[in-house]
Amino acid sequence: MRALARTLLALPLALLILVGLGAPAQAAQWTAEQLTVPVDADGNLVTFSEQEIRTGRKLFNNSCGECHAGGITKTNHNVGLDPETLALATPARDNVAALVDYMKDPTSYDGEYSIADVHPSIRSSDIFVKMRDLDDGDLRDMAGYILVAPKVQGIQWGGGKIYF
Repeated sequence: MRALARTLLALPLALLILVGLGAPAQAAQWTAEQLTVPVDADGNLVTFSEQEIRTGRKLFNNSCGECHAGGITKTNHNVGLDPETLALATPARDNVAALVDYMKDPTSYDGEYSIADVHPSIRSSDIFVKMRDLDDGDLRDMAGYILVAPKVQGIQWGGGKIYF
């Protein structure tokens, strides 16, 4: 009798586990607020789709992630990709258009001179081959990812190793 009771109790549990394992995993949905970022210096906004951000993350990790994993800058820990640092650059790099411009032709943090010879960019794609196949849409998606990431990851984006 006890064996039958155990079997009857265990059978529904086993079915729940099997059904749960067979269902696809559901990813967290991002809100429209998280996906909305400044598109230009005038304060106009754009809302990216989740697919655009996923594409931007993949492109970013492939093209920029070697030096900027997690929004840090491995070659200069004082200059990260967090919103405050981007806003304080000259010119400010806290919007999609400014980041796309930077990825095309990067300048020093104070905007005084070009750093295209030492920083991957479209301008220096003859040296930095990962930039060769990127078009304006790719750059836009990467910029969107850079601006959305701190909204999703919080202070960990650009915060460096103290958060990992």
